[in-house]
Amino acid sequence: MIDHARVESVSHGLNYDEPIKVESVTQSVCDLALRFGEGADGEETIMSRPFGVALLIAGIDENGPQLYHAEPSGTFYRYDAKAIGSGSEGAQAELQNEYHSSLTLEEAELLVLKILKQVMEEKLDSKNTQLASVTKEKGFKIYGDDEMKVVVEKMEAQVVEEDVEA
Repeated sequence: MIDHARVESVSHGLNYDEPIKVESVTQSVCDLALRFGEGADGEETIMSRPFGVALLIAGIDENGPQLYHAEPSGTFYRYDAKAIGSGSEGAQAELQNEYHSSLTLEEAELLVLKILKQVMEEKLDSKNTQLASVTKEKGFKIYGDDEMKVVVEKMEAQVVEEDVEA
């Protein structure tokens, strides 16, 4: 699915000499999931939802930052903040309470780690957690070990400070 998104993005750029919109990439990935279950001449096959995976697709285009949740069924929705996977119900509830569009990147990093710490069954540290961000300045960036260690330490300090204030 990721390879399909990459090929679609490059193909669009070469054909139209412009970057593809994030929604268009998401639509293409979801179309792939829907088409995969079709047989020859449009006949139904027994393979519905063959990928069985949900994706968060993020990017920046002419409409600004975009985040889409692509479901295994081939449907997708746009969100400002979204949690998927195990523990997502609690995490999503916290995101709805705490997230606002004026958060800085650093505040968003700390919020995400704080919420993840609440829903994780094991201790959160820089070895079992990974962050990625999408910004206009740096594009898509996966945080390295050193960056993760700094962000986790900031989050731990913030949690301790909040506990002291309470």
